[in-house]
Amino acid sequence: MADPGSYTGASEPRSPWLRPGFVLAAAFVGFVAVVAGVVVLTSDPAGPDDAPPGSRLSADRATSPAPSPPAGDDRCPELPDRRQELPTATPRGVTWSLFAAVAVPASEESGPAVIGEDVARCYARTPVGALLATSQISVRYLAADDWRKVTRLQTVGAGRDTYIAGRTEAEKKSPTDPDGGVHGQIAGFRFVTYDDSTAVVQTVWRFPDGALQAATTTVLWRDGDWRLEYPADPAAPIPVGSLAGYTEWGGV
Repeated sequence: MADPGSYTGASEPRSPWLRPGFVLAAAFVGFVAVVAGVVVLTSDPAGPDDAPPGSRLSADRATSPAPSPPAGDDRCPELPDRRQELPTATPRGVTWSLFAAVAVPASEESGPAVIGEDVARCYARTPVGALLATSQISVRYLAADDWRKVTRLQTVGAGRDTYIAGRTEAEKKSPTDPDGGVHGQIAGFRFVTYDDSTAVVQTVWRFPDGALQAATTTVLWRDGDWRLEYPADPAAPIPVGSLAGYTEWGGV
């Protein structure tokens, strides 16, 4: 089995939380193989202070393919959220619904304002909007039936095209049955950095056995909406011992 954090798209085409032995890498920046079951647990679990400080931004952005901007009626409506303060408590007005058995958040004030069968888009240019975007897109680009559409429209970065090509080839070779997999659920978050063009968020995911993992993801404001950054060299999620240092948040 591949080392934790390695890209395994060539052999594992489906989303990690839909296959035993894999975890949802909040981003989740790709397929993350995990040794010894659901998560790798160490004798000294890392806490939030040990989290990776963010994704590799400048190098990846230099070669980042941009999504096609929406046109005409596809442009995003204006949302009422204007708050630029980082949330230190559960964001107000958030509701949760299941997408591929994973609870994803939404808000009338902060987005997504447009929700289709696979794509949920149009978020406020605010910290809460960025938080909702990273939560929704991270799940949908992995689990959606039309994951290519989600990936092309809502992700950017040097690793995006490699991910699409690898997963496409893998699905040709090994179609998978999503039944019987492990489902991680959002359990908490904290902002690493934020400005009105870049948000780096660490999301904690809880698994059925109670284990917690944190993954750091970046969303970038591009063409009137937040897009998930898919770097060429994604960082692996890390085990955490508790939600201390995070804002507890989740729909399940």
